This record gives sequence, structure tokens and C-alpha cells, in this order.
Amino acid sequence: MSSSIPQIEAPQIVACTVSRDVQNFDLLIEDMEDALGESWGDLGFSEALAFFGQPEAQSLELIALALDVEDEEDLVLMGEIIVQAKARDIKVILIAEDVSPVSLHSLLRQGADEFVPYPLPEGELAAAIERVRAEPDPVGQSATKAPTLKPGADKDGALIVVHGLAGGTGGTTMAVNLAWELANADKKNPPKVCLLDLDLQFGAVATFLDLPRREVVYDMLSETENMDEESFGQALLTYEDRLQVLTAPAEMLPLDLITSEDVNRILDLARNQFDYVVVDMPSTLVQWSEAVLNNAHIYFAMLELDMRCAQNALRFKRALQSEELPVEKLRYVMNRAPKFTDLSAKSRVKRMAESLGISIDVHLPDGGKQITQANDHGMPLANSAPKNPLRREIAKLAASIHDLKAEEAKAA
Repeated sequence: MSSSIPQIEAPQIVACTVSRDVQNFDLLIEDMEDALGESWGDLGFSEALAFFGQPEAQSLELIALALDVEDEEDLVLMGEIIVQAKARDIKVILIAEDVSPVSLHSLLRQGADEFVPYPLPEGELAAAIERVRAEPDPVGQSATKAPTLKPGADKDGALIVVHGLAGGTGGTTMAVNLAWELANADKKNPPKVCLLDLDLQFGAVATFLDLPRREVVYDMLSETENMDEESFGQALLTYEDRLQVLTAPAEMLPLDLITSEDVNRILDLARNQFDYVVVDMPSTLVQWSEAVLNNAHIYFAMLELDMRCAQNALRFKRALQSEELPVEKLRYVMNRAPKFTDLSAKSRVKRMAESLGISIDVHLPDGGKQITQANDHGMPLANSAPKNPLRREIAKLAASIHDLKAEEAKAA
């Protein structure tokens, strides 16, 4: 009989909680024990990054990243934990208590697989663990795949530009939702629509549609002289099989990275491939703004009923006139326009237009909190709040543009 003591093999660690202090999430401890027994561990935020590089981490299948309102100051660290975990094929479940939607959206966009609110609903953590274990890695799904463009196409698509004359005037919201409404303007024969985010520094189209920013966009912008249908198509992403999107680059880049020649090449190729090309412009006027205006069929200038927008609209108009650019293409859009019954504010809008010598052609209502919520969740208004008054007005505008293009096609 052997005198050696039998060795009890420790259970393999397949999951870890990652938190500032797991004792703040006592329900999480209970649910982890119920779901995984003793095959899980606990790590602090900084410990997690070091642990990922250890041999013991090779058996790790998932982490439960738990955070509360105090941890929002460390979002960069949270994002790095998610990125490092995903690089090692480790699934990430977010456990959040009183965390803002913006912070949650940011972490989900960086690769988190599941979100479970805290206090944990009964059985929800076990269900989330089961889902992430069953899910294949979402590479090449329809939300991120690049379209295949046909060489030699000549659609002569309509170019529609949206330019916010001040920060927060809703330019990107309009560009994203107008592009989506145009893509769904004809259910039987849906037009091909491309949305280009040319705000190379603060472009938010990727955020508003929950799409990744990729290095291939920078590569394409840097070498437009060698660009063809294949390379342009590889820089695009498909949103829900209906809309093709060129996001802003992954890094913040100078606006003069591209020239008028670069922009002309991109717009020419896009118009050959698509029925509608919608461009979201930076609020800043740059050297290549002239190229966009000259190519545009409609150039929407977004403003609000305040002094900064009035002054910017006047300066914008004067700048274009001094260069003898086609100001007749401009269509001024009043965002958060006063309601029909607000006669005082409507009178102010009229006086503002008269003093600037412009015509405000489009009046968009205030969509309220649903607009911010839709943007934070990366969804067009048609999907998240179809009855919202702003969505209805943008849908009407898209329908009128599509009808006008159809009439022109018949006349030709």
C-alpha cells in the first residue's frame, strides 16, 4: 500500500469576475457559484491585464466585467480590458449598476458580448454565460461585411450633403437617418445608398450605426489615386443589408489629409455605384469643401434658432459667395424648429431668415430624448422610434427626394 497522500486536482478556471471590489456585487458571487461552481476566480482591474498574459489564462473562456457609477472615470482601462480579452478569444459579459447609457454603449462597441444589469435578474447571468459559450465569433456578419462593387457601373447617383453650421445642430443625425430612409424608400425596388462620413476627426456615423472603425479607411483615403471599385468596396461596411457606409477613420486625422482631387475621386466612384450618396461633412470649411459643393445636387445646411447659428450662417454664405461658389444649391434646415402653435418663435424664425437673406426650406421638429437614445444605441430612428416626429419629417423628406429623382428619370 502506498504511503503517498492522494492529490486533489484543483478545478480549472474557465471564468473570472473583474471588478474594483467584487464584494460590492454579492449577488454576482452567488450567481457565479451557481453557474460555474468552483471553476471561476476574481481579479481586480489592473490584475486582469497582467493575468491575460499568464499561462493560467489559456483556459479562460469568459470574464464578467462588473462596474458601477464610480468606475466610469476608468472607462479607458475598462475598454483596454475588453480589447485584450477579445484579442485572446475570451468572451466579455458586462455587469453594470447605475452606469450611463453612453458609457455602456462605448464598452459594448469595444467588443463586450453581453450586458446584464445589476442587481442581476433571476437566472440572467447563467443565460448570458450559456449564450456567449454557444455564440460563434461574429466575424463577417452582415453588419460589418464589405459590399462587392461592380466595375464599370455608371448610375450617376444623386449627391446629398449635410453640413452642420454649428456643433450640436443635428447634422449627423439627419445624414444617418436620411440615408436610411432613402435606402428604404422603395420596398419593391430599394435604391442603393452609400453614406460617407467625411468628418475625419469627430465623425460619429460609426457610433450612430454601431459600426467599427477600421484602418482600411485610412489606407483608402491615403491612396485614392490607386483606388478602384475593389479597394473602395473593402473600405465600406454594410448596415442591415441595405446601407453601405464609409465610416470616419479609426484615428483622429487632420482634415487636410485629403485634397480636392481625392474627394472628387471618391465622390465620382460612389456616384457611379449608388443611386444616392449622402455625405456628412465636418462643420469646418476646408480646402476640399468646394469640391463637395460643386458635386452636390442638394447641400443641406443645418442650423438652429440661436445667435451662433445666425452668425455662422451669414459667414458661411459670405465665404461661398466670395469664392463664387454655387450657393443656389444650399437648402437651409431649421432643426428643433418651433411648433405650429408657437407663433412667437415662428416669427423669430421668419425674422432670422429675412435678416440673413436666406430661405429656410426644411423645418425639423425636436425629437426629444428618443434621438439621443437612438444614437447611443446605434440605431436609425425608423428602427428605434418609428413614430417620433423627427423621424416622420425626415421620412417625408426622403420620399420627396426619391419621387423627384424618379420623375427626372422618367423625363430623361
